[in-house]
Parts: sequence; C-alpha cells; structure tokens
Amino acid sequence: LSAAIDEVINNKEIRSAIITGAGPKPFVAGADITEFLSLDVAGGKAMALREQDLVFNKIKTCIKPVVAAVNGFALGGGCELAMCCHFRLASDNAKFGQPEVNLGLTPGYGGTQRLVQLIGKGKALELLISAATIDANEAKQLGLVNYVTTADVLLDRTKEILSTINTKAPLAIAACIKAANAVFDKTKNGFEIEAEEFGKCFGTDDMKEGVSAFLEKRKANFTGH
Repeated sequence: LSAAIDEVINNKEIRSAIITGAGPKPFVAGADITEFLSLDVAGGKAMALREQDLVFNKIKTCIKPVVAAVNGFALGGGCELAMCCHFRLASDNAKFGQPEVNLGLTPGYGGTQRLVQLIGKGKALELLISAATIDANEAKQLGLVNYVTTADVLLDRTKEILSTINTKAPLAIAACIKAANAVFDKTKNGFEIEAEEFGKCFGTDDMKEGVSAFLEKRKANFTGH
C-alpha cells in the first residue's frame, strides 16, 4: 500500500485512487494477530508509529483524492485504513468496528483519533470500548461513510464520483486536502493555511484557465500547472 500511494503521488497520469477489498466479503479484516505475542511495549509502539508513517498518514496527506470503497468487513486496522482515506463509500453488506479491546489492546493506527473526528467523541468512545460493530447504514447516519450502495454497483458509483472530481483543478484539490487536514492539527492554524493556499492558486495556470473558462462560458481544461 505504501508503494502504491507513492505511485499515486508521483505518477502525473494518476488523478485519484480507490482502495477496496479483493473479494466480496472483506475490505480489510484487520491485523495478523499471530504477530502480537512476539511484541513488547517498545515493539508495539514502534510498529504503530511505523505503519502510521508508511501507510495511514501517507494516505491522509496524499495530494490526490484517495477514496475507500468498503465492500465488506472493515474491522480494526481495516476500519482505520478506511478512515484515513479522504472519504468513504460502502456496500450494504459492510461492517465497521474497532474491536481491539477484545484483545486487551487499543487501536494503533489512528483509530481513536479519526473515529472521534468523524463521528464525535460520545459515539466513538462507545464503539471503541464496547468493540461493537455497525452496519453500513448506521455508518452513513453517523457520518462515517458518504454513500451506501449495493455491492454490485459500489465501484461504479465510486468511479462516477471520482470522474467528476478528476475534471477539477489538481492543484486546487491538493490545496483543499491540505487545508482540511489542518483542522485537526494543533500545530497549525487552518485559517492561515487556507489563506496561504488560496494565494498560491493565483500563481497557477489552472486558476487563469478556470476563471477564463467561466467568463467565456466553456468547460475548463486543467493541466495541474
């Protein structure tokens, strides 16, 4: 996944990406539990920090949209993987949960943070400390996913949304992602970052193209410059 996201970031032909499960039942069922008994305190922390850096935070800060199409069980690390994507769609058979307390653990890949950010502290804590799972419709009601579809149209619906996004200005999209991520970063002033990114847009060819196209009543042709 880390290498795939690097490819998304560096390949100019790629405008967006979808993360989904290979089969009809699991999106990602979670970590390999057999690894855990070999870890001590330092090893557990190191694993969490390493994976956050290699995968989860890299997806969150990716300058191109990365969308989760959740097509089954998204439990533990699977739920965390879905949550670090920029937004989520789910099939009607999807299940979400952070069951780590059943193992005497907490989430380690940002689950406690992102679940609170997405659905609020009260409901997030209930799910975290009860290890309960929720279905796709409840996830949508809570704001965890944007859309629920049947399994057979999940990818098509995700591609449809991204096909619209892919027509927009790439640099402006990257700026929106950066500014939105700053909302939850206590080391940054999101309003200042927004103003800075807004200003930078005025130095791009895409801004000139977008404004000209609007005034000329035609469709803009953005190049990412």
